[in-house]
Amino acid sequence: MNGKKIEITGDIPVETVRQEIINVIKRRNPKIIEDGFITKEELKLYRREYLESLLKKERGELNKVDREVVKSLVEHESIVKGVMEKKEVLTLGQRLADKVAEFGGSWTFIIWFAIVLIIWVLINTIVLMTRPFDPYPFILLNLFLSCLAAIQAPIIMMSQNRKEQKDRQRAENDYKINLKAELEIRNLHEKMDNLIQHQWQRLLEIQKLQLDLMEENEKQIIKKKLKK
Repeated sequence: MNGKKIEITGDIPVETVRQEIINVIKRRNPKIIEDGFITKEELKLYRREYLESLLKKERGELNKVDREVVKSLVEHESIVKGVMEKKEVLTLGQRLADKVAEFGGSWTFIIWFAIVLIIWVLINTIVLMTRPFDPYPFILLNLFLSCLAAIQAPIIMMSQNRKEQKDRQRAENDYKINLKAELEIRNLHEKMDNLIQHQWQRLLEIQKLQLDLMEENEKQIIKKKLKK
């Protein structure tokens, strides 16, 4: 909030606003009239200030995620819709890393890798026994395997890092949804309490009015009896 004084003029009766938010309004504008009006935009600002102060008491300083949840709650925006509509755009390197990680961690890769090793050993020990191109202890094969491991490891790590980032994003989305649900439930409880309080006051006023009418009727009956 920028601290500027907001004039209370609008189309929402102040008396219909919850007492907790009225207290926030009174702190910002002590001259508010209980039977006055407030605009929707002003009410959104006060609701946001109230929710932020509520979270600060429980969690300390608010982070970016908390402020996004408060904003979506005040503006009646859907967090789930934003999460579902957000599409991930992958670069060529990211797609290649995913394919390499997927293939390198499959039984297909293990089987083909074992077959190539067996063929390599057989060729250099039996087929080309007199003049093998990679005699025992297969130094050329070890060089190829070392190069393959050196290239494959960072590619797989790239894919894993991106998946960890997706997991963190998913956890953040879950946190947003849970926090918003908690605040919504709390708001519903406060609204119900406020509604019950207003209804109770109305009932007391009606009961008082009925008692006054009964007293007036009794007085009229007594006057008629005295006249007779």
